[in-house]
Amino acid sequence: MKTKAVRLHGVDDLRLEELELPEIRDDEILAEVVSDSICMSSHKLALQGDAHKRVRAPLVKVPVMIGHEFCGRLVKVGSKWAGTFKVGSNFAIQPALNYKGTLWAPGYSYQWIGGDATYIVIPNEVMEMGCLLDYEADAYFMGSLSEPMSCIVGAYHAQYHTKGGSYAHEMGIVPGGSLALLASVGPMGMGAIDYAIHADRKPGTIVVTDIDDARIARAASLITVEEARKNGITLHYVNTKDIPDPVAHLVSLNGGKKFDDVFCFAPVKPVVELADRLLGQDGCLNFFAGPTDPAFSATFNFYDVHYASHHLVGTSGGNTDDIIESLAMMSSRQLKPEVMITNVGGLNAVADTTIRLDKIPGAKKLIYTHKKLDLVAIADFAERGKTDPFYAKLAEITGRNDGLWCAEAEKYLLANAPEI
Repeated sequence: MKTKAVRLHGVDDLRLEELELPEIRDDEILAEVVSDSICMSSHKLALQGDAHKRVRAPLVKVPVMIGHEFCGRLVKVGSKWAGTFKVGSNFAIQPALNYKGTLWAPGYSYQWIGGDATYIVIPNEVMEMGCLLDYEADAYFMGSLSEPMSCIVGAYHAQYHTKGGSYAHEMGIVPGGSLALLASVGPMGMGAIDYAIHADRKPGTIVVTDIDDARIARAASLITVEEARKNGITLHYVNTKDIPDPVAHLVSLNGGKKFDDVFCFAPVKPVVELADRLLGQDGCLNFFAGPTDPAFSATFNFYDVHYASHHLVGTSGGNTDDIIESLAMMSSRQLKPEVMITNVGGLNAVADTTIRLDKIPGAKKLIYTHKKLDLVAIADFAERGKTDPFYAKLAEITGRNDGLWCAEAEKYLLANAPEI
């Protein structure tokens, strides 16, 4: 079986290649990838090359397929798994395997499996760890977004709080409490707002900050104050850029009190330090953003750690239960992961997009691996459509869906876009 795949050979050395996959063993599965969402973690992988913690072997000897936010369908199932998985079934994947205590993961560590490929060989450990998941929603893009959503779900589950006189930790955000989401109108922040509003364990107040009016306006139009109110939550969007005392202003929006839970979505020293200053008694700060600088640090008030029981958590990915929860909430439409998508392209666009991801405007970049398409912003479909009927139709479809990607747009693209 031939595959086309984007593989990393070294620092910023990404190549779209045609390869012959090995014949699967009895404990492996051959699968077709339909969609993949490009993650900032893949950009960091390309930036670091062999220095990345998840790379198993020298890339010059064993280049790896990149991409870890993918889904598709099963093509051939080895005999060991024939009673568990069926040919033709759709799948999603939990890439954080934690296999034998290693950091190995599809999209970082393997020669024959990654999301930016047309066909892959799924190794035995993925199934052994329960990380190959049935997927039954009506569009593949939601399966791709289940992995980033699981990171968000896992971060919420990692929050914890205490009670005086007890050493027991109560996991999760404070029900009915106050939540500040800082630098939170990027793709992961949007998912975090959506989840906070629609999960079973809800805060009473959410304050969302950023320093870009256009990004804030987009977020506020897609996840509205009214939608939050329907779910019993008071939601505020705030641009803190020109506020002289952001702590005082944000606290005023919370009835004069500091916050129970604070999430930091940018690896920026002033943002981390603002998060620290916003914590109330027994407040929990979640440092969600992964820095590329291994020496990144910021000031944290240890007086308040001692006397106000402040604490800090960080997560890097969700577990399998988190991704199952994400899939279930998306399938039931409790979550709308499409708010995270701003650009769509084909496999040919992956290498350049991954390397320049931190410089390309917008949020999530969605890739259809069997297609040859430029990476194009959904907002630019109409302009492209003036000379290209394909994009004119996509503009019409997304225009009827509040400017968002949707199942109808995906079906049209899969039926009409050129093959890679």
